[in-house]
Amino acid sequence: MDLKKEAALVETILFLESEPLSEKVLSNKAQLAEDVVSKCIELLKEKYAADESGLELEMITGGWCLVPKKEYWEVLKEFYGSKREGRLSKSALETLSIIAYKQPITRAEIESIRGVSVDNMVRLLFDRNLIREVGKKEVPGRPTLFGTTKEFLKLFHLNSISELPKLDEDEQERFELAR
Repeated sequence: MDLKKEAALVETILFLESEPLSEKVLSNKAQLAEDVVSKCIELLKEKYAADESGLELEMITGGWCLVPKKEYWEVLKEFYGSKREGRLSKSALETLSIIAYKQPITRAEIESIRGVSVDNMVRLLFDRNLIREVGKKEVPGRPTLFGTTKEFLKLFHLNSISELPKLDEDEQERFELAR
């Protein structure tokens, strides 16, 4: 079965959308069966892997999107990165890393690991929609538990939190709660 036109239609939808799209959503937008969309995705992945394009097809947060190849993005991200994102400071990245690896985690637990107050960092990460409240801890005072968001996954081009790099022993010790 020749799916060149169908694959071109799926590619066009991915080009026009700014958010990752599931195969079901692509199927609805393209008015194609999901199995046809799946085959089109495979064709597109092969196409982008084989040619000299600056783009690749990547699954992020459970959906497909066209993204710049990493080698080109490193050169261009300063000019084309989201203005709203800006750069995260070392303190913000440390706080975000702790939340990502230890979630769900309370503000006090983050401060215990970092050794400093994290009020401003938590507020900044919350404002940028990189973290969210995921519940309350069942201890006296019921402190808020924090976890990462889909925006976090998109920012770091992850499909799920399980794709975070594994920590070695020394790094793992740094993430343990201070006693």
